[in-house]
This record gives sequence, C-alpha cells and structure tokens, in this order.
Amino acid sequence: MAHEPKTVTIVVEGTPHEWPKEEEISFTQVVTLEVQDYSPASGISYSVKYTRGQGHKPEGILSPGESVKVKDGMVFSVSETGQS
Repeated sequence: MAHEPKTVTIVVEGTPHEWPKEEEISFTQVVTLEVQDYSPASGISYSVKYTRGQGHKPEGILSPGESVKVKDGMVFSVSETGQS
C-alpha cells in the first residue's frame, strides 16, 4: 500500500497552496504560484519575503536561485520590483 505524501499548507499572497512537507520550495516556484506565466526571461523581477518559517529562520527574503524548507502555515509575499 502506497503512502500518500504528507503535505503542508503554505499561503502565497493570501491564497493557500498544498506543498509536499519534506520538499523545499524555490524562489521560482513561489513566484509561479502567484504569477502563473512567470518567466525569468520576462525582464520583470520579483521580491519574495516569507514569515512563519522554520525555527532557526522564521522570516526572511528568498532570492533567485535559493530555496527554503516549508512549514505548515508559512506565509509568502511576492511583489513585482520592476525591470531587472
């Protein structure tokens, strides 16, 4: 019998999303949850901040190329910063 992967609920710009509990989430994955047609080649850059994260780093900024371990109830904010 296969086990269902455990998920946590993360919130991106007020919208809840299920995410595998044991997986990290990358900058690109967070932005794509908010901006479905996001492409790094678009020339538009984004800022990603998070709160309610893991114990040793409960809040911070996620930069392009970085990932962070998710936690149930973690909140992400994505904002457009203009041209890169």
